Amino acid sequence: MLGTMHAWHAIERGHEVVHLEREREARGASVRNFGLVWVGGRSAGAELDTALRARELWEEIGGKVPGVGFRAGGSLTVVRTAAEQAVADEVLARPDAGQRGFRWLTPAEARAHNPALRGEFIGALLCERDAAVESRVALPALRAHLAATGRYRFLPGREVRDVGPGLVRDDHGVSYDSDCVVVTTGAWLSGLVRELAPRLPVRRVRLQMAETDPLDEPLTTAVADGDSFRYYPAYAGGALDALRDGQPQPPVPAGHRMQLLMVQRLDGGLTIGDTHEYDEAFAFDVTEDPYDHLRERAAELLGRPLPRIRRRWAGVYAQCADPALVVHREQVLDGVWLVTGPGGRGMTCSPAIGETTANEIGW
Repeated sequence: MLGTMHAWHAIERGHEVVHLEREREARGASVRNFGLVWVGGRSAGAELDTALRARELWEEIGGKVPGVGFRAGGSLTVVRTAAEQAVADEVLARPDAGQRGFRWLTPAEARAHNPALRGEFIGALLCERDAAVESRVALPALRAHLAATGRYRFLPGREVRDVGPGLVRDDHGVSYDSDCVVVTTGAWLSGLVRELAPRLPVRRVRLQMAETDPLDEPLTTAVADGDSFRYYPAYAGGALDALRDGQPQPPVPAGHRMQLLMVQRLDGGLTIGDTHEYDEAFAFDVTEDPYDHLRERAAELLGRPLPRIRRRWAGVYAQCADPALVVHREQVLDGVWLVTGPGGRGMTCSPAIGETTANEIGW
């Protein structure tokens, strides 16, 4: 998605683009995610500004490319304890609450907003600015739109082996002349990437997620549980410190650094997750305990059993080591830029990251 959004802005500004992709089709974090355009949890400052701009761009792109499945449903973070409500109260009192579209809902108001929530809870934090796209189909839809301009070529199954001023060479031995090269690496940080940036300040993170059979009713918003407060920087503060001290997570979610996020796909299925693993080498298999927790927590919020899980997966994304940075953007050679490390913000922020790169380069 990050590379495609750079191509989008280049095409929008009248340029021609050759887009080389290592895989035959996207197989990394660009498709192994919730499809969330997640504004509410972003830290104040550059990250929130980037997410808000990306939200505007996603809506514009969705109007031009209906196939990305953009929908402005917002999200509800469901609160079940007084300590969690204290976190919500604290963020609602901050100056940027209006920018994020934060609003407190009583249980009755939350159920009116999202009738599928029939479980027991004491309220919910609504974020009206959150949205969703269809991560598994957005990329082909975007590429078809770009190709229709006559100025975009997508060349899959070609790994870039060498770059230099005005030149790119792939592993088929084909060379391409260029005025500008943007290398967006995903979680691939070795090989050519290490040669271009030997001390790249980026780490990798592994997650586990799943998708269910269709739910037989609409889930009108994305849904998060109170554990999400523990993992998103927007919620940091005294109330969160008190929550962590007084209400520790049970062993499974604590051990896997878990929260519940739940988004309904256009076919009715629910994408649920996720875990966070930071220490490499990562496991090669998936662990069942986190899925048991996700099913149990989601069923508690819905007040009914979750549909059968039809697929599950692990994924890896690249994240800047400095949490204050939205992305690592570096000119590594004359006319060559490396852009990587958006972390879990990649699907949310890619349109704005691509726009910023275009502005900085001077497209």
